[in-house]
Amino acid sequence: MRGSERGQSTVEWVGTLGVVALLLVGMVAAGARVPGVSLAQVLGSKLLCAVALADGCGDEPVLIAAYGGEVGEMVRKYMPMLAFEEGSRAVPVDFRRCRVSSCSDMSEDGLVHRTDAGLAVTAFVHVIDCREEEADHAGAAGAHCTGPRAGNLYLQYWTYYADSATLREIPIVGGEGFHQDDWEGVQIRVRPDGRVDERASSHNGYNYALNAVNWGSDAGLDVIKDATEGFGFRADNGWGPARGLLLVSGGSHAGNAGGIAHVDRFTPGRRVHLIPLEPIAATDNSTFAISPPWEKKVWLDPEAEHTD
Repeated sequence: MRGSERGQSTVEWVGTLGVVALLLVGMVAAGARVPGVSLAQVLGSKLLCAVALADGCGDEPVLIAAYGGEVGEMVRKYMPMLAFEEGSRAVPVDFRRCRVSSCSDMSEDGLVHRTDAGLAVTAFVHVIDCREEEADHAGAAGAHCTGPRAGNLYLQYWTYYADSATLREIPIVGGEGFHQDDWEGVQIRVRPDGRVDERASSHNGYNYALNAVNWGSDAGLDVIKDATEGFGFRADNGWGPARGLLLVSGGSHAGNAGGIAHVDRFTPGRRVHLIPLEPIAATDNSTFAISPPWEKKVWLDPEAEHTD
């Protein structure tokens, strides 16, 4: 019965949008002034959402308003599935609503999209558009779009966790490896030829696959990182072909796009609540134990090698 009710409401929603669209056409034909492209984009987005039954459709108008129709849709499209390591309970949330584990943990296995406290699994979005027609605008905002960055579109998805406990399985270390607030994330690079790359934050660097050769990047040791990349043991600066997947390690929340991992919970990308981060970065005065995204080098340089 649930499925029948949902299908009926979808039919009604599409019908309603059809009537609204016809009214707008009639108003234009009669010479009336109506809201322009932005309204059309929102209506089109809602119509597509209703047809596809996408779980994250509520975000689409906000994403389109923030980034325009093309990029707003790409932001939703390329949000990877989150897969959480077996035994972990923390999921990313909106820091403005929750900054303690009691409201950010999820006890169930399998498909998860809300915490036990009812908060949505959330990622914050930052866009750096270095494509030819947008590069000047990005540069005016302080972003670096020169060299290998030129022509690329970068989509950064930032996830906030109430705390980090890297060495939680080793009781003798006490508080070592623990800190309040933890900003992690995954980044997407769309190249001019349409190829899409991905990398994830991991401790002090960025990784692609779960691999022992990543320790130089994890430790922020450029000599080791450069050597492993030079010999082809590791993807260049952590980038690799996008897989639409972010594997999240328990405790530290370090990520990678592939490799061996024991997963017992997951959130499809379409069910992750997405929030544009640019307006928050411009006005938020919160303090964090770890630098927030807008204070990191990668906020302006999408090819930055470190997570500081």
